Amino acid sequence: MHSGHVLLEEPIRMASILEPSRASFFPAMTKIVGTLGPKSRSVEVISGCLKAGMSVARFDFSWHDPEYHQETLENLKAAVKITKKLCAVMLDTVGPELQVVNKSEKAISLQEDATVILTPDEGQEPSSELLPINFDGLSKAVKKGDTIFIGQYLFTGSETTSVWLEVGEVQGNNVVCVIKNSATLTGSLFTLHASQIRIELPTLSDKDKEVISSWGVQNKIDFLSLSYTRHAEDVRQAREFLSKLGDLYQTQIFAKIENIEGLNHFDEILQEADGIILSRGNLGIDLPPEKVFLFQKAALYKCNMAGKPAVVTRVVDSMTDNLRPTRAEATDVANAVLDGSDAILLGAETLRGLYPVETISIVGKICAEAEKVFNQDLYFKKTVKYVGEPMTHLESIASSAVRAAIKVKASVIICFTSSGRAARLIAKYRPTMPVLSVVIPRLKTNQLRWSFSGAFEMQLIMPCSSRLKEEFVARQSLIVRGLFPMLADPRHPAESTSATNESVLKVALDHGKASGIIKSHDRVVVCQKVGDASVVKIIELED
Repeated sequence: MHSGHVLLEEPIRMASILEPSRASFFPAMTKIVGTLGPKSRSVEVISGCLKAGMSVARFDFSWHDPEYHQETLENLKAAVKITKKLCAVMLDTVGPELQVVNKSEKAISLQEDATVILTPDEGQEPSSELLPINFDGLSKAVKKGDTIFIGQYLFTGSETTSVWLEVGEVQGNNVVCVIKNSATLTGSLFTLHASQIRIELPTLSDKDKEVISSWGVQNKIDFLSLSYTRHAEDVRQAREFLSKLGDLYQTQIFAKIENIEGLNHFDEILQEADGIILSRGNLGIDLPPEKVFLFQKAALYKCNMAGKPAVVTRVVDSMTDNLRPTRAEATDVANAVLDGSDAILLGAETLRGLYPVETISIVGKICAEAEKVFNQDLYFKKTVKYVGEPMTHLESIASSAVRAAIKVKASVIICFTSSGRAARLIAKYRPTMPVLSVVIPRLKTNQLRWSFSGAFEMQLIMPCSSRLKEEFVARQSLIVRGLFPMLADPRHPAESTSATNESVLKVALDHGKASGIIKSHDRVVVCQKVGDASVVKIIELED
């Protein structure tokens, strides 16, 4: 696997570009988050998405009610059982999102240079002259000359399906705007984004809290996508809220950076959040187009150095309606990988797109090709320099494991972990081979409650008990580049003897062989604890 890597700086034979990509058990090291919705909620389609490479399923509550999403989640569980593919669950909040409400769902035609009034009176019928919105404070937030963007949820920015407005004047609670381009709005709900305007609404709305307290708790969500994160305090408040909801104290919070305010407070947000989502749709409206790539590169670098997962959105919008991405989109996916993204998030492409499975498959293939030319040597040196000396004990072990694996051309790194921290640190150094994260239970008592672990029992090392904490740790690895989790038997806890550790290692190696990622005579790097010491060892497999 390692030998197939070349650097972009090296001459690449043109003929080699035409060589077909080799099939692998893992579609790509970069993970794919798929948004499930009307076009992707059946067991059959979700199964196809999982096989194509989706490892995190996103549930966006801007659309539909909890009952609708529960039906989709039950289908996801069924698909996980059928495919034996592990999948994490992400709940995406609505947050302070402004919306135009079109209950009649009649098409609304807007003509360039005409005027349209935005009103907080939601009882009004939407028309070409008047659009009701869900916020009564817009007139106090905007001024003459400000820019407003309206389009279908997860808009692509198409000039025929979304519209740019310029504020002409404020009349009481109403905002009179000049239409800058002709467009036809179709559907029941449109997103309204006021460029570089602070909206005085809480990051976690009452509706969000209600959904998290009910649907989130019921389904023990792995990730909370915190929409419109603007300050570190937003993350702290969300974490405090989750801490009071039983098992959700373990849920990871991914801050969505969607506007200038979030960008300005990025460093402090990164410090508080478990991961970052670069929401390029809204952010691309707030930022001048020529600045978007600069933010992406800077933000991904900061996330990489902090060892926190970074997710990039809005990469193949055209695949909502088309079977192939544009050339620019294909290049954009590859550049996101080369810039350091852990995962690609697909929104409209899988939620309402015509080709959800094909989209995931193509994005995975592009990611896999980009990974082959990722300059790991340069990245490794840059990361070590950034971390500085003296390194922490765990960071030193993690970087040493990656260095050893590359030097001996190991086919895989196997990491024993109970909290997931060691495995994430190894992944931070971007090894060119997969990291099998063997999640070992940490026993607090001598009692074990044995039961069937349900939908997420698949892709385990051994049949296991219903160990909620370990399952959280395993599934939360599914958004980290290069990490592939497995659960160990609870009879082999973290405090086990070397004999039982060797037993778990044997099963992990057997799993790797069965998956096709480990072959005879391959070298494998193992990172594990032996007593109080952390050990990195190299194994060469026999026939």
